[in-house]
Amino acid sequence: MVMLTSNDIKNGSVVVVDGQLWQVQEFQHVKPGKGGAFVRTKIKNLTSNKIVDKTWNAGAKLEFASVDRSEYQYLYRDADEYIFMDLTTFDQVIVPASVVGDAANFLLENETASIAISDGTPLYLELPASVTLEITYTEPGLQGDRSSGGTKPATLETGYEIQVPLFMEEGTKVRVDTRTGEYQGRATE
Repeated sequence: MVMLTSNDIKNGSVVVVDGQLWQVQEFQHVKPGKGGAFVRTKIKNLTSNKIVDKTWNAGAKLEFASVDRSEYQYLYRDADEYIFMDLTTFDQVIVPASVVGDAANFLLENETASIAISDGTPLYLELPASVTLEITYTEPGLQGDRSSGGTKPATLETGYEIQVPLFMEEGTKVRVDTRTGEYQGRATE
């Protein structure tokens, strides 16, 4: 833990508030015409995923958690735990399902993810903005229905279900946005 001021806040910073770790999602330094400057933030609790707005006076002392972010390769899932390997040291890290969260919908074995760890505890997992996954099941499309803009459900190789255009078929690789879970287009490989 490091003591810094509210002026050092940046997106992604992890601060300690009431003994819990919170990640800064957004921040804004405000200097009104009257009164002192302050920092307005939107922070996310790394345990409960609750997001709240928090304001600090400029220069207020804050406790920042030291967080190491590294690239890890996803190896396998064991019950409610996900096993990753550090790509530089080859050490294995066990990440609970509660930390992985919705990212599990987009994780394939041997894919890489960035994991933030503080004092040996995984805090959160970041995936690339989009991933390429294969459609393993979808109803056949209707011939001649290629331009209507309609969609149908499709199950991906991870078991996650998304909406795809009617002409998509099983075995097609598609790009999926990991933040929204939405279809982005056919993968060009």
